[in-house]
Amino acid sequence: MALRGLRTGIGKTVAVAAALTLLLAACDDGGGSTSAGGRTKITVAALPLTDSAALYLARDRGLFTKEGLDVRIQPVQQSIQALPALAKGQVDVIASANYVTFLQADEKGTLDLRILAEGVRVAPHMMDVLVPKDSGIKSVADLAGKKVAVNILNNIQSLTLNAILDAKGVGRPVYRQIAFPQMGPALERGQVDAVHAVEPFDSAIQGELKAKVLLDGGSAPVQSLPISGYVTTQKFATGHPKEAAAFQRAIEAASKIAAQDPGAVREELPKYTKVTADQSRSIGLPTYPASTDAAQLRRLTELMAKQGLLKKAVDPSTLLVK
Repeated sequence: MALRGLRTGIGKTVAVAAALTLLLAACDDGGGSTSAGGRTKITVAALPLTDSAALYLARDRGLFTKEGLDVRIQPVQQSIQALPALAKGQVDVIASANYVTFLQADEKGTLDLRILAEGVRVAPHMMDVLVPKDSGIKSVADLAGKKVAVNILNNIQSLTLNAILDAKGVGRPVYRQIAFPQMGPALERGQVDAVHAVEPFDSAIQGELKAKVLLDGGSAPVQSLPISGYVTTQKFATGHPKEAAAFQRAIEAASKIAAQDPGAVREELPKYTKVTADQSRSIGLPTYPASTDAAQLRRLTELMAKQGLLKKAVDPSTLLVK
């Protein structure tokens, strides 16, 4: 997969993200308003990642329409960019929301979080630690003290990689915040020693730079760990219970399709990412759970508490929209 294909449109993605707050403020017609077709409008912020596949499947397969919903999708580069808009009610749902960010916001009181549905769980090679083809880093032990790029500091990538390294009894790296689209160029220029990349950027960096996989980011003990989901606020969930339930049903139905037919996901990816049809056939996909499991989410909150990303482990069952 060529990085150039993914670089094309980066400026457009950033511009869309920068304009998100203004756009949503001007279009404050979601959260229960009705479209011309009589369907209820819901505005969803989403990342162009494999995590969001169920959202687009639900849209393109008519699952939202079947539930009487008119879902408007706003692209963002990082889910954290849409957090203020969610808190203000300018966006109703965030898809592929990084749980770490939103659980921290809930603990701090900046967001009254509710989880509508799981997005994805960790699967083998859905994210990898990559090093240059001629790197002197030959084993995970060599990462100690080295510079590793992550999309957001103190978040899901460092959380999972730290857990893997701790389990292996080796030292941790020093993390540098670099957005996914810029990880390849940063690695190529030697600004970092390694990158922790997710798909589709993982395969792109391997393809163009001939970067080597040093470590599968889905290794034990983080295998099948929930990492992202569809989140909203307590205000939206209680103020629009029928719409929240309808959205939840549509996403879970789409996630079931994704789990049973990975080909459906691979067919969907070129429609909302820079991945081509040929490229989509080989990238590593996450696991798409068809229902939300509080016990699995508890693994995440306990790991966050252990690494100091939460003051105490949260009971996820209190955050689920049922």
